[in-house]
Amino acid sequence: MIEENVRSLLGELEAGNCYGEKVTLVAATKTRTADEINRALAAGISDIGENKVQEFRDKFDAVQGGNRHFIGHLQTNKVKYLIGKTYLYHSVDRDELAAEIAKRSARQGVVSDILIQINIGCEESKGGYPLEEGLCVFETLRKTQGLRVRGFMAMLPLSDDEAYLEKLCRKMRALYDTAKAQDNDIRYLSMGMSGDWRLCLEHGSNMIRLGTAIFGERNYSV
Repeated sequence: MIEENVRSLLGELEAGNCYGEKVTLVAATKTRTADEINRALAAGISDIGENKVQEFRDKFDAVQGGNRHFIGHLQTNKVKYLIGKTYLYHSVDRDELAAEIAKRSARQGVVSDILIQINIGCEESKGGYPLEEGLCVFETLRKTQGLRVRGFMAMLPLSDDEAYLEKLCRKMRALYDTAKAQDNDIRYLSMGMSGDWRLCLEHGSNMIRLGTAIFGERNYSV
């Protein structure tokens, strides 16, 4: 099933997003075994993303290749376990976290690639900077030693109002385009998960994170 899902998804993504841009598919591997992840990689997945630091560490040596993303909420006291091992941090959602990644990266002589998380739906249950602060945060972090801003990440709220969701996507794309015009390092607009990724690609996302669409439903009892 995993192999068939990967082939189907990669085939659908060949045409790119609505701008014809290449789409990066990140396999969300929360609760998945190293064997399952390796099967996805062998089938053509190139990027994998973990939500939990402990899982990231436990699976690191057992997983064979792939760009290792960290896509979950990150506590500052756990940043030290990820420095130098993480291809892209998706959830830089506050100044304190950005400062900790920058400090530890500079100390180890590496540059960490990050996405700035935007709370596009203004939801209390989610982290991230307000949209109106996004450009200012970008301008600050791009000058911070130890960091390289690669773009933005947002999670759409749960809603049946497609017009509303499309409007939020367009706002994120506008922020991305503004930053990209100023900085050639900007490459990714990470927006879209298993329930909404097609809508996001139709309105400017070029990076999506899919778990159940690749691996099937999670079994949290294991």
